[in-house]
Parts: sequence; C-alpha cells; structure tokens
Amino acid sequence: MSLPLAATTETPPHTGGLLLLIDGTAGLLTVAALGIALLLFLIIKVRLQPFVALLGVSIAVGLLAGLSVTELFGTVQRSDAVSTIESGMGGILGHVAIIIGLGTMLGAILEVSGGAEVLASRLLNLFGEKRAPLAMGLTGLIFGIPVFFDVGIFVLAPIVYAAAKRSGKSILLYCLPLLAGLSMTHAFLPPHPGPVAAAGLLHVDLGWVILMGVVCGIPAVLAAWVYSAWVGRRIFVAVPQDMVEAAAEAKLAVIEEQRSQGVEPREDPVPLGTVLGIIGTPLVLILAATFSSIAFDPSTGRSVIEFFGSPFVALTIALLLAYYLLGIRRGWSRKSLERVSTASLKPVGNILLVVGAGGVFGAVLKASGVAQALSDTFNDVGLPVLVLSYLISVVLRVAQGSATVAIVTTAGIVAPLLSEGHHSQAFVALVIMAISAGSIFASHVNDGGFWMVAKYFGISERDTLRTWTVLESVLSVAGFVMAAVLSLFV
Repeated sequence: MSLPLAATTETPPHTGGLLLLIDGTAGLLTVAALGIALLLFLIIKVRLQPFVALLGVSIAVGLLAGLSVTELFGTVQRSDAVSTIESGMGGILGHVAIIIGLGTMLGAILEVSGGAEVLASRLLNLFGEKRAPLAMGLTGLIFGIPVFFDVGIFVLAPIVYAAAKRSGKSILLYCLPLLAGLSMTHAFLPPHPGPVAAAGLLHVDLGWVILMGVVCGIPAVLAAWVYSAWVGRRIFVAVPQDMVEAAAEAKLAVIEEQRSQGVEPREDPVPLGTVLGIIGTPLVLILAATFSSIAFDPSTGRSVIEFFGSPFVALTIALLLAYYLLGIRRGWSRKSLERVSTASLKPVGNILLVVGAGGVFGAVLKASGVAQALSDTFNDVGLPVLVLSYLISVVLRVAQGSATVAIVTTAGIVAPLLSEGHHSQAFVALVIMAISAGSIFASHVNDGGFWMVAKYFGISERDTLRTWTVLESVLSVAGFVMAAVLSLFV
C-alpha cells in the first residue's frame, strides 16, 4: 500500500503573492536558502518548538516565493477550496497518524506486559555471559521495532546494569550494542515516525521501506556492534550506582502505576515466542502484500493478501493479538487495556505535529515552484539524488539535532527530484534509507538522545562524544554505503 500525499498545485511560481521580492530560479533558490537558514535559527537559537518553526517557515517561504494568501490558507468564501497548508498537513497525517498510533499502542502493551525483560533475559541465557553484548544488541534490535528509542532505553537500561555489574566490565560493552539496535530500528524501520513520514512524502509502499530498511540496517548495525566491542575494551565506564538505585525505584513506580491502571504483574513471564510472534506479524504481512503485488497477477487471492498486508490492517491485527495474548489471557481487564493504550498516545502528539508540519513544508515548496528550482539546480550539480539526499539530511541533523525534523525536511526538498524520473519503488525506498541514515549522523550536544545516553549509562560528556557520537556515525555511514551499493542494481 502506498502512502500518497494529497495533491498540490503543480504550477510555476505565482506572481500574485504577498511578498514576492525576486523572480526566476535565482530568486527561488534564495528563498529556499533563507527558509532553511531561518528554520535552523528558530530551532537552534530561539529554541522554538520544531512544529511551530516548520509551520512558520513554510508560510514565510510560500509568501516570499509568490503563493497568495488564498492559495496558502484557503478562503472563507469557498469552503470546498483546499489550501496548500491543509493539503500538506492532511495528506501526510491521514496515513502517518494511524500507523504511528497503532505502533505506539502495540509497543506500550509489549512494554507493560514485561515482553522486553523476557526477550533480554532469554537471549542472555541463550548466549551466555561471554556473548552477553551480542544478546543485548539483539534485544535492542528486536524490541526497538515496536517501541520508541527513549522508551527502549528506559525499559532495558536496568538489564544492561545487571549484565555489566555481573561481569565487572565496562558498561559500554553492553549498552552500545543495545543502543545500536534501538537507533537502527528507530531510523530505518516502520512504524517509527521518520521512515513512515518519508514513505508518505515520497509515495513509497511501506513494504519496500521495511525490506530496504532490513537490507541496509542489518549490515549497519553489525558494523556498529564491531565498533562497540572495540571501543568497549578500550574505555572503561563503571556501572552508575545512582542510576541502578533509580532504576529499581522506577521499576517499583511502574508496578504501582500498572496496579493503578488495573494491571496486576504476574510472576510467570510472557513466552518468548509470543513476543516474537506479535512483533513479527505486521512485518510479515506487509512484506507479503508487497511481494504479492510483484509476483502475482490481479486475483482474489492477491487482493486478500494485500488487504491483510495493508499497514493499517497488519498493525491492527498485531495490536489485537497483543491485547489478547499479553493482556486478556493474562488477566488484564478491558479497562486496563484502554488505560495503557490511552496513556501511550500522550507523547505522540508532538511527533505527529512535527511530521504534519514537514508535510506542509514539502507542499509549499512544491506549489510555489521552489522545489522545482531546487531540483533543476541539484540536477545541474550532477550528484546522484541518493547522495544529495544523504548530504542534506546530514547537514540538517548535525545543525539542529532532531532526526525526525531532518527526515521530513529532506524528503520535502528531494521529492521533486524523484517525481521527474521514472524511479522504481525499490529505488525510492533506498533514497529514504539514505535520508534516514543521514538523520542519525554524529549525535552530539544538540540532540536529546545524546544526553539520555550519557545520563542513563553514567558516561561523561567527553566519553559520550568518543563512543555514542561515533557509534551513530558508523551506523549512518554504513547504512548509506549499503543503500548506495544497492542503488546500482535497482
């Protein structure tokens, strides 16, 4: 199932805009440069919320590039007229909001039910103490699919403490592989906001995004694990005792919170096969639908496969399985399920607004002609679109820190470069991988993830730059290299 962005007017730059100062390609490029500079200034210096910054810059760029007030905001005289802002916001959120919402609720049920702890404990027992870092890496890789990066750290950090304390080795040996797995899934795989938003903006079937995310992400995370093993033996960081105590208190608080929601923790752990089955169900269904559209002629059987492989249906099935297998069958009440699901959606609002504002930015660039001017200029430069996508994403990431902002902004900029050619779904999915890879490059002090890693694992700022920042760069470069190599064959 593709994720189309609502139609926007494909006309040359308008001459009836409120603030059109300069005309022609040079003028539009100046508007684009000023818009991106203003966006970075508002986020970095003014510390304006990214949603507000993106929306404000979108309006400014549209007016400067020649869009009229009516084209931007619509008109009260014609209620049926769809403005550029409405089409940009609604076109992307109509699909992204549902996928992110379902994925968030699924992750919450897995978290509260103890699925993460079961996954980590079983893998640790399976691999043994000598290969505990690998077990932590696989835990991050698997559990990172349905949960956000910060939630994964919060839930799994106590397990990292226990493994590092038992071995007496540097905590880096255990936390870095875990972080690599969490970061890779967050950047490369649906239902996380970045790749889902890019798929909507660039009209790509989510099955292709999942497939290319796995193909590019697995080698990237393997490279990151090699680096983790190397640096973990050279830099010793002790287990932070204060965080161990805080984690114990937090666990008790979570138990009390669960009880207040009507969820009574059970002594018997969730079966590992159940956890893996629930996480894998939507991925398998979506991929099956993608392959059926290639391998089979239109038929009833193909329609059935594509129905169940629709991202909305696949994630709904996985969520219902989680409700029953991890909730109702283990004694949860329906009220408990409702409370946990509702609570999980509270942090999602900010993400959806940022993604929606990114959709507005892309729609304004397209409708005003700025995107076409950028496309013509980039084509003249001669760099492949995949390389340009990566470089733009890297610059935006390093400048302002947010991976999601880097992805949605870059997707809006490069969309016209892809619309001109007859690119396959596979190739455009690889462009999304390049954008996603660029969005995690060189996490540093302007990234909230940097401070979360430093705080939770007791790493000094200097050592966090030497380890976590480099780890993210390894993931980024390796993922991009894989995407670039694969692009030669699709």
